[in-house]
Amino acid sequence: MKKLLKEIEKCEVCSAHLPLGPRPVVTAHPDARIVIIGQAPGTKVHNTGVPWDDPSGRQLRKWLGITDETFYDPSKIALMPMGFCYPGKGKSGDLPPRRECAPLWHNALLEKMPQLRLTLVIGMYAQKYYLKGQIKKNLTATVRAYQEYSPEYFPLPHPSPRNRFWLSKHPWFEKEVVPKVQQKIAELLGT
Repeated sequence: MKKLLKEIEKCEVCSAHLPLGPRPVVTAHPDARIVIIGQAPGTKVHNTGVPWDDPSGRQLRKWLGITDETFYDPSKIALMPMGFCYPGKGKSGDLPPRRECAPLWHNALLEKMPQLRLTLVIGMYAQKYYLKGQIKKNLTATVRAYQEYSPEYFPLPHPSPRNRFWLSKHPWFEKEVVPKVQQKIAELLGT
């Protein structure tokens, strides 16, 4: 695992397309029981090198019902975005994760984590990649059908503050889905 993470750290496959240059942000450990697969780091995470070190991360930890200490313990939770580097700015927010990253690195990382019991797929990019033919017509329908993906996957919307409208429009998510994901996390981590 250490050797693989060092290789990822030196990756420059997408460097010509990355406005801030390559800075892969990923954490993993052979003992991790949960992997969180999000989109790609934003500028703040790119600058700090700490995954989910932003308002989205605070919201995600709240949804999961876990402390920063637990969240950032790679022997419990691996943090592996679809794109490991900041992809740049688009017209309405950050660009999508680079397509090269997940096919290049994900399987190699996942193979080195034999204790994994749950994959949280956050946002459409992760859901399309991992749920493939099982994905519903849109993110809302996929998240609502979370039980269909159990026990291996748990789809969630992106916890970005930009998704406040989605959350206000779908109060069932925080009432019904958040308690279920918290229960699952607690079971897997023995808390």
